[in-house]
Amino acid sequence: MLNERIRILIVEDDPDMAELISDLVEAEGWIPLTAASAEAAAGVLARESVHLVLVDHNLPGISGRVFAQRLRAQTNIGIVMVTAAGSAADRVLGLETAADDYVVKPFEPIELTARIKAVLRRTIPSLKPERDSEREHEPASLKLGDWSVDLANRRAVCRTDPAKSLTGAEFALLEILAETPNIPVSRAHILDRLGAESDRYIDRNVDVLVLRLRRKIERNPDLPRHIKTRRGKGYVLDTDDGELSP
Repeated sequence: MLNERIRILIVEDDPDMAELISDLVEAEGWIPLTAASAEAAAGVLARESVHLVLVDHNLPGISGRVFAQRLRAQTNIGIVMVTAAGSAADRVLGLETAADDYVVKPFEPIELTARIKAVLRRTIPSLKPERDSEREHEPASLKLGDWSVDLANRRAVCRTDPAKSLTGAEFALLEILAETPNIPVSRAHILDRLGAESDRYIDRNVDVLVLRLRRKIERNPDLPRHIKTRRGKGYVLDTDDGELSP
């Protein structure tokens, strides 16, 4: 059961939809906060402690996508986009934004709450389940190029540019690859571990997420040294050029 004091900011200009989502949030024991625009949401964030932001893609004034990008530049808070778009291109766009996950309207209540819980667990260490026996040998820390990654405490710091940060989804991908370093991980396994049980998620989503992570981690994303592709097998975290600590 997730912490009942968790506060969810719902950025939605449709009053009926905002009320519906607020009811779902309250039903889970969380505290809903609402804003009808990006500008109003910024005011709420300045006054309140918020654990996750649920933001509609189409907002009056500043769009939800731009708002999410600006928010990500300032904080690692969990962000879930809500969009009415449903094409494959729009799904990829959903992961190319600064959001950790996204939900397509109309959505099932159980899907929305499941995705919120998944992002909260990825972005708040205290909510992360205890490691099971299958993950006992996962390294606690990594050194990848300019980055020092503390897997145990879910922190990643770029020594040459401390302003850089990883989104929850990017860090989750790195965690998945780090569980079996130097062994390829399939796209299907990555999708499953990210909680992507819906058929709206496709292999291309993983490729986009890998590209985003490479752009931050690799000194030359076009010639990756750490996150490599294994044709027909998936992706692998190559530690030959990095360091692992138990």
